[in-house]
Amino acid sequence: MKTAAAWFGRWKNWAKALKSQLYALYLAYRDPRVPWYAKAFGALVLAYALSPIDLIPDFIPVLGYLDDMVLIPLGITLALKMIPREIMVECRRKAAVALSGKEVKTWPVTAMIFILWLAIVGIVVWRVIERIID
Repeated sequence: MKTAAAWFGRWKNWAKALKSQLYALYLAYRDPRVPWYAKAFGALVLAYALSPIDLIPDFIPVLGYLDDMVLIPLGITLALKMIPREIMVECRRKAAVALSGKEVKTWPVTAMIFILWLAIVGIVVWRVIERIID
C-alpha cells in the first residue's frame, strides 16, 4: 500500500516535469526554425495552461480538475510532436538550465492572457448589449 507522502511526491515530480515541458514549449515557440502551425498550436496550449480561466471551472467536483489533468498534458504532447526533435532537445536543455538556477516568472504572461480574456468577454458583452438595444 502506498503512503500519502509517496503519492504526493509522485504528483510533485509530475508537476515539475510539466512545468519544465511548458517552459521548453515556450522556448520552442520562440525559435524561428519551428513551423508556423506548431507555433500556433503551442501558443494555444501555453495560453490555456497559463490562463486563469478554465474550460471547466475548478469548483466543479472531479470535472473541474479533469481538464487540467487531461487537456493540458495532451495538448503539450501534441505540440511537442509537431516540433522537430533536435529543436526540442535543445529547448529542453535550455529549460532545465533555466529552471535549475532560478524560478521562472510567469506573471507577465498570465497578466497578458487575463487581459486578453477580459477583452474577449468585453467584446461579447458589448455585442450582446448592442443587439438588445437595436
